Amino acid sequence: MAELRVVATAGHVDHGKSALIARLTGIDPDRWEEEKRRGLTIDLGYAWVTLPSGRETGFVDVPGHERFIGNMLAGVGPVRLVLFVVAADEGWKPQSEEHLEILDVLGVTGGVVALTKRDLVDDETLAIAEADVRERLAGTALASAPIVPVSARTGDGIDTLIAALDAMLAGAEQPETGRARLFVDRVFTIKGAGTVVTGTLAGDCLTVGDDVELLPSGVRARIRGLQTHEQSEERACPVSRVAVNLAGIDRDELARGEVLGPVGARRATATFDAVVRPVRRLDHPVTSKGAFMVHAGAADAGATLRFLGPTQLDPGGEAFVRVRLSHPIVLDPFDRFVLREAGRHETVGGGRVLDPFPPVQPGRDAHLRLAARASARGDDLPRLLTAERGAVRADEALMLTGSAAPAAVRIGGWFVRDDLGGAVERALAGGLETFHVAHPLEEGMPVSEARDSVADALVAAGAPRDVGLVDALLDDLAARGDVARSAATVRLPGHRVALDERSEDIDRLLELVGGEHEATPASVKELQAAGLGRDVIEAAARAGVIVRVSPEFVFTPGLVAKAETVVREAGAAGITVSTFRESLGTSRKFALPLLEWFDHRGITRREGDLRFPRDSGGGA
Repeated sequence: MAELRVVATAGHVDHGKSALIARLTGIDPDRWEEEKRRGLTIDLGYAWVTLPSGRETGFVDVPGHERFIGNMLAGVGPVRLVLFVVAADEGWKPQSEEHLEILDVLGVTGGVVALTKRDLVDDETLAIAEADVRERLAGTALASAPIVPVSARTGDGIDTLIAALDAMLAGAEQPETGRARLFVDRVFTIKGAGTVVTGTLAGDCLTVGDDVELLPSGVRARIRGLQTHEQSEERACPVSRVAVNLAGIDRDELARGEVLGPVGARRATATFDAVVRPVRRLDHPVTSKGAFMVHAGAADAGATLRFLGPTQLDPGGEAFVRVRLSHPIVLDPFDRFVLREAGRHETVGGGRVLDPFPPVQPGRDAHLRLAARASARGDDLPRLLTAERGAVRADEALMLTGSAAPAAVRIGGWFVRDDLGGAVERALAGGLETFHVAHPLEEGMPVSEARDSVADALVAAGAPRDVGLVDALLDDLAARGDVARSAATVRLPGHRVALDERSEDIDRLLELVGGEHEATPASVKELQAAGLGRDVIEAAARAGVIVRVSPEFVFTPGLVAKAETVVREAGAAGITVSTFRESLGTSRKFALPLLEWFDHRGITRREGDLRFPRDSGGGA
């Protein structure tokens, strides 16, 4: 496949954009009868040509009349290369200025200026027009663009214009890479094929058979077919004009402004933080009062502004703003947008999206957060996002930033801020130390309390109180040996149950369950009634001083060993509860819980009234 690029046209109405594109490509970009009848472009038109270099180039022919400025923005929004048209006989006009302002705030990276209708003026008038245009371009994104006099009617200058376009494409920045997205600017139905959407494809390729999602509507579909410049393709790659035939979706479900991409790759947003600057001719400040329209890609939405710092945008200045939209649209970090004031019907500024999913409350340091983002590159964003939030899921970081670059620290499925792990470790270690002092006979802090301690430390550090993050941090601390974790408890690695500090209680416990009482020990309730606390009983069981076979009964290790011997000596013949208790000199009250504990531990197996040692082959 030849290298594909897309170029947008721009310029005042009736300055010859469509005629020039038709001369360059042999394709009439005016699709509607009304456009042909009125002699102006109302909606977006498309044409393409293969340049002498072999580059296949698509043109988005946009309308110049101020009434159709919204369609013009839909056409140039996703595109960063432009063919700017000014008629030599009429010179610079209001829409020339507004289109240049829009291109400037959209961050156009390359351009060629066609000084059209060369055949209608003499050389002196042409020189004056060219000098005026060069002066108008000064200080803008097109300041160094070549100006090529041309006549679409006679063909004069066409070869020079083609060479200039080829040179622009050769020197153009490489298009963005990442998640595929098609900015949908047309939706229609073809009989026998179904729903088709067209737009400019950026980011990555699309393939026939892919499952895709369209946002903000959220509908899903499968790619049935792809076309680029009326050629069917199995795979379409950016940057190019692409028509996508979709299966499983109705025409009425879609509209211009949708973004097509891989399922689950993006979310729509109705609030974003951005840096904005005014257009160059703005002679009044922009404040939060009034109604605005935001145009981004092929989408638009009503908007209100909240300035984060200075309370207004002054001519020639720059400001950070929070933009709230009338409905969600799809935005990536660093996307460009145009800001128009609805009441005055004028473009007042534009800017770059810095955070498509900002925190609910901007915070007093919002300007610092946004300044860091404004000076960052795409691969810096996961690190910045992690620094802002304390921690973020790795898959969520890709969703929110569009970059798969790693952040500084990864713990489990999370990126965490550099200092977060240390802060959590210190907080948990302090809590465990206090717990061990207060409960010396406890194996450790219950896991639920340890989770709460970690969660509190996360909140104190400005990170989310998330159960998944809490467990990831606990697992990481355990893996590094900073804590010891069991299914039920968490403890410091050096903690040991301090039985020696309760030696009198341990002696009393053994007196009641051992010696002459070994076969008929005191129950747990009886031990507690005798003044032995739950902590002593459980600590003794964990230390192996006693064996707890049920919530009600404990035995000495010696009796348990003797009981196991009795069972094993029975061998393949098996043993009944009655024979078992007689052998131990105990009662059914104690014998049955002990045998059930053996069953549970896999020492015995029960068949009817008999129990067999597990290593015996007895039984029918």
